[in-house]
Amino acid sequence: MSTARTSAVAIHGVSLSLIEVEADLGNGIPGFIILGLPDASLNEARERIKAAARNTGIPLANRKLTVNLSPATLPKYGSGFDLAILVAALAADHQLLASPSTLYLAELGLDGTLRAVPGVLPAVQLAKEHGLDRVIVAEANGNEARLVEGIEVKSARHLGQVLEFCGAQKELITMHLHHPGPAVAPALSTLASASHDEADLQLVNGQQEARLALELAAAGGHHLIMVGPAGAGKTMLAKCLPTIIPPLDDSQALEATAVHSITSGAMHEVNQLQRTPPFVAPHHTSSLSALIGGGTAQLIPGAITRAHHGILFLDEAAQFNTGVLDALRQPIEEGYINLARARSHQRLPARFQLILASNPCPCGRNFGTGTGCTCTPMARRRYFARLSGPILDRVDLQVRVNPVHQSQLLSTTQNESSAIVRERVRTTRERSQERLRPFAISCNAQIPTQILRHELRYPAKTKAALEQLAARRGLSARGIHRLLRVAWTVADQQQHAAPTEDDLAVAAHLRQSLENS
Repeated sequence: MSTARTSAVAIHGVSLSLIEVEADLGNGIPGFIILGLPDASLNEARERIKAAARNTGIPLANRKLTVNLSPATLPKYGSGFDLAILVAALAADHQLLASPSTLYLAELGLDGTLRAVPGVLPAVQLAKEHGLDRVIVAEANGNEARLVEGIEVKSARHLGQVLEFCGAQKELITMHLHHPGPAVAPALSTLASASHDEADLQLVNGQQEARLALELAAAGGHHLIMVGPAGAGKTMLAKCLPTIIPPLDDSQALEATAVHSITSGAMHEVNQLQRTPPFVAPHHTSSLSALIGGGTAQLIPGAITRAHHGILFLDEAAQFNTGVLDALRQPIEEGYINLARARSHQRLPARFQLILASNPCPCGRNFGTGTGCTCTPMARRRYFARLSGPILDRVDLQVRVNPVHQSQLLSTTQNESSAIVRERVRTTRERSQERLRPFAISCNAQIPTQILRHELRYPAKTKAALEQLAARRGLSARGIHRLLRVAWTVADQQQHAAPTEDDLAVAAHLRQSLENS
């Protein structure tokens, strides 16, 4: 019998499927055929595999080789099938033994070098769930694969090491390990620390109202928009947000690291779980597909998925295309996005915290008395109207960030550091988590409407004040609920059992009407 089977993994969006790789050596005109809806990069694997096998000393048989990737109706993408196909082909020629209970996941170089591929962490999780015993990956993916406990992981730098492990004759194997490997980008943890060390609230002078809004956003997971002139500190404040948010818990860290592995795992070495919330800041020229994800044949995760369990920062928000911003409505509410195409349908996670920053007008000087602004009233309205009412209605905290006076800007007074504020945020979150634990909710911004209305209790004076405020401002039902969630965060920060009138007043003050800025 000239057939053999190995296992590999196919990635679609952030979903993975276990693939059975079948190799068959038959009679007929020599050739190499890959079946099972391979894409162009997978079809090119034929030449990579033949060259790698030949340069390792065990060439493929000069016969008709047919490789089937099952299920055959599922499209396959990428170069992560190289190693599984080669091992199955050599096993079909009885040159080594291949175990179907082993997952093979690596790209092959022409000299037999094993190269990193994306999605190793979720792939190893999938292999464990399906009862596979072992995973073989490239050396650059070894630490990432070992983050999953309960399954044997073997990493190799060269194909010859894998073939030797699979029982090939050692005297036939040729390995060239003297070539230095490709430059590996810094590990995930190194990238996170390098980006956040430069941002600290200690560097922000003044802006007490914006600092309070930022602290409440971190404590309750609330969305935030800051509107003010250029140079007022909006971007610096936004970049400080990850430094005051407590580390992700085990479940969140595993999901965030899995998303990072799928989207960037082949470029950045992953050595540990991502505990720092991801911070994603796409440029204002980003397209709809770049922000929410998309593609024709293959659905690629967008910025909102890469920001899962983290922060999506849209600087110069009014410069974004209106349709791009409006596409955020569903993921803001539901924490995921459904992408439907003619050939596929994917549900991508998108539980992110939205932070917006915008100038008040095209010239950016419409603040205070507005005497420095050169824009016409129509130009100001048209500029800010790019932020639609439904989007602003979904943003819990809406604050103005005016320029800091020169005396404050040049002051040598020591400001509160991010470490001090982070400790306060941690205490506030612990209070809210203790109250929300029976409902399996992690922060106030995620409280469902049913629980907000019927399960949580409010003082009578707070209810009366809320009714008057809603009537005076003409708040929508969504606006009332979001105001209540912020009031709960203020109450937790002030160590109150329930929101008081003062807590509600603070929440209302930090939800200013910006439509007519």
